[in-house]
Amino acid sequence: MTDSVLPLQGIRVIDFSRVLAGPLCSALLGDLGAEVIKIEPPGGDDYRAIGPFAEGESGLFSAMNRNKQSVVIDLKTDAGRALAQSLCAQADVVVENFRPGVATRLGIGYETLVARNPALVYASVSGFGQSGPESHRPAYDIILQAMCGLMDATGASDGEPTVIGESVSDVVSGIFASWGVLAALLARERTGKGTHVDVAMFDATLSLTATLVSRYATTGASQRRVGNRHPSSAPFGAFRACDGHFVVAVLNNRLFARLAQAIGAPELPGDPRFESDSLRCEHEAALRERIEAWSSELTVAQVNAALSDAGIPVAPIQSVRAALESEQARERGLLTDAPSGDGKTVRLPRQPVKFSAYPHARSTRAPRLGEHTLAVLSKKLGLDDKQIAALCDAGAIAALHHHANKNSYHEVNEENTHA
Repeated sequence: MTDSVLPLQGIRVIDFSRVLAGPLCSALLGDLGAEVIKIEPPGGDDYRAIGPFAEGESGLFSAMNRNKQSVVIDLKTDAGRALAQSLCAQADVVVENFRPGVATRLGIGYETLVARNPALVYASVSGFGQSGPESHRPAYDIILQAMCGLMDATGASDGEPTVIGESVSDVVSGIFASWGVLAALLARERTGKGTHVDVAMFDATLSLTATLVSRYATTGASQRRVGNRHPSSAPFGAFRACDGHFVVAVLNNRLFARLAQAIGAPELPGDPRFESDSLRCEHEAALRERIEAWSSELTVAQVNAALSDAGIPVAPIQSVRAALESEQARERGLLTDAPSGDGKTVRLPRQPVKFSAYPHARSTRAPRLGEHTLAVLSKKLGLDDKQIAALCDAGAIAALHHHANKNSYHEVNEENTHA
């Protein structure tokens, strides 16, 4: 497979972002063939020093920076800023996730770059966007989960608000940023002009909570915490078996009748408490007791088999490991082994969208720090050895092979959007 058959072949992305949301945005573009040049400060992306580690390399950095080239430029030098601006003048897309105002101070703000390149699509990912009273605030995933209602809606009804076990605000912001970039590139085909794509983690996280937002828009009320069940349907949630838990999803009377037959309780659909979805939700505790009287005598595997045979949506509760090692995940190619450059391989995630006209997306290892500095400046900007050496001597650039480990932690720069 070659990049020439991928849908974003020929698109050049200059990526100034670090940590998670911005790098995920550019990684998704790189998966589909875009050339992604990652500009790192001399100390590197902070994620290089965050575990878990394998062979001295951060697994998180590897996943979020697949399919990229690394160029080290010190944007705090005049020469470094000039180099970055020259690279952006040839680019289709720029991605950055500094707090508002920082990119401008570093000489890579939207107005500066678009003056030289009117067709540029410039994506900014920040905690609260480029406007609004909170726009100056730094943001971490847990901050957004707290502020956007996710934690308030997650957890047991009599328990504490609970953080979701994934950096969902970072991830959804990266996805929305890549979506915004693609929409802007499509519009550019018609107009010839680029645009500034402003992605706020606050906005993206609220958009992720589509049912919470819809429920509030309709009723004016926030969803209450209900634990491992659906707030407005039953039986729809997690239940107990003798050796673990399983989930079922029953959303209509037809499925409920099937469930009742499967658990040996055909009388349940005629019970006035269970005649409709809203009534079943109101009397969920009694319904749960009846279902678990049956399921608690069986293993999860036995429950899964019995309800599957009856056509009931059911599933065991699996670990991430079990999910990724499943035959389904292997068939879909969600993980791939890519050459690591030292004769070994590194496991990388693949973007999930399949295209009938294109083969699997590209999956190459993340770059070493500064690995491509010399090649990019030579090939993209036409600099000769003497010019490059002078830039190195001035501290504007660096060409390094850096292996971050647990003992080389870089203090997180507060100019970053989030960790």
